[in-house]
Amino acid sequence: MRDDNCIFCKIANGEIPSRTLYEDERFRVILDLGAATRGHALILPKEHFADLVELPEDWAAGAMVLAKKMMMKMKAALHADGFNLVQNNGTTAGQTVFHFHIHLIPRYAEDGQTIGWKAGSPTPEELEAVQKEIAG
Repeated sequence: MRDDNCIFCKIANGEIPSRTLYEDERFRVILDLGAATRGHALILPKEHFADLVELPEDWAAGAMVLAKKMMMKMKAALHADGFNLVQNNGTTAGQTVFHFHIHLIPRYAEDGQTIGWKAGSPTPEELEAVQKEIAG
């Protein structure tokens, strides 16, 4: 299923030109126009899924296999020192386009980028309470 109003559906299906790095029957990998670093790319499914929750498990598995394949190829070609895979779900988590996608971000020494969070320090009791909430 595709969403006629979704820009990523249009890009993934070739309706809008992109700098395509890879394409198969399910996915297109493109260079990001708002690149964080040299070679920053996006994995886009050709079908519309708003986020990871909507993405079927076989598509999710395929996306991760493709992410690994592309990361290895890009790391070698671009001589990256490391790599970030970023996948945001929901506005609060930073998702701005509501079509599942994975950011492939090559990292270079002193590239000036930071991807992270401020580490908290939960107490053992807080950890136990959260564990019980999630695990049951």
